[in-house]
Amino acid sequence: MALHQKLGRVALCVWLVGVLATEVRATDVVVSTPDTTAEMSAAATEISRTDFRVESDPGIEIFVREVIPQSVSAGVPILLIHGGGPGGLASFDLEVPDYSLAADFAKAGHRVYVMNVRGWEASTRPAGLDEPADNNPPLVTSGEAVRDIDAVVDWIRDRTSQPVALVGWATGGHWAGMYTSQNNEAVSHLVMLNSLYGVNAPWALSERFQDPDNPGRVNPEGGAYRLVDYDGFLRGWDNSIPVDDKTQWREPAVADAYAHTAVALDPTNTTRTPPSARIPTAYREESFNLAQGDQYWHAADIYTPTLAIRGELDFWSRPDDLLALETELINAPAIEIVTIPDATHYVFNDRPERGRRQFIQAVLTFLSDNPCDR
Repeated sequence: MALHQKLGRVALCVWLVGVLATEVRATDVVVSTPDTTAEMSAAATEISRTDFRVESDPGIEIFVREVIPQSVSAGVPILLIHGGGPGGLASFDLEVPDYSLAADFAKAGHRVYVMNVRGWEASTRPAGLDEPADNNPPLVTSGEAVRDIDAVVDWIRDRTSQPVALVGWATGGHWAGMYTSQNNEAVSHLVMLNSLYGVNAPWALSERFQDPDNPGRVNPEGGAYRLVDYDGFLRGWDNSIPVDDKTQWREPAVADAYAHTAVALDPTNTTRTPPSARIPTAYREESFNLAQGDQYWHAADIYTPTLAIRGELDFWSRPDDLLALETELINAPAIEIVTIPDATHYVFNDRPERGRRQFIQAVLTFLSDNPCDR
């Protein structure tokens, strides 16, 4: 593991010290009671799950799951932000024993929140998702995602009276960084996993996303969304594992739950054969631009402790992204740059010895070593 730490200026971490809020605001809609799913591990009985909807833009409701330990400790609240593939639950709260990232962080003493940006899982879906994909341009921009994150962070702060640690995966890390650059006072820690940053460097997916008639420009024919079936959700994971026997890197039950959940949480999945989920596509266009050096936000605007992690086998982010972040995070009071050997894009759902354990420990240690107590 490559690890570098740098101390800088004091972060803008402003929060009220007091008793954790327990009331649900009148505008919150509780949509489920604490989890009793039989398939969860016995250890999951130590935590509870409650689902909510939080208003973002007018007419847009964002799904949020709260995963909390029975005895809440002083750990900062954590918000998990999915990327451009499956939504939050399929990514971070699988019903497989010992493979819910949300539960792992909760059992370590944190209030954990899993959200879905508009267009994913149970959050409001833009109307264009119900039309043929070619009828509309790519849906759900970074600006819209940041507004959804802003609404959820405000809601969490109302509940906890604390700033929030953001853990974003892939495009979710880009969204988290963009949000933090505009709202440092609301964020205790920023964690970016396998995320692109705006630096012009070779990218494995450039040729796939670019316009064949205009190299260096994104293909304009992508449409508003793409359809991904069970096999499609596993394809990138399969290709990331450098051996034929994929079980050396992951539990078969985890792969099955991941792909099955990602498809099943689209309410229209059974209207297509094979069943599939609609995934908004603006993140692909913006990721192409990031890989060409376009910066949607600047790391110098981050005044929050920041941890950037990359799996060595990741196909999405590049070593250049870590180097650029390390160079440009000049105002972050603490910086850690971590590369996990042999870890894939899906590291938190890989086997513990393939990077999952190291990823979880890196995040928990970073939160512990950089307390937000000022």
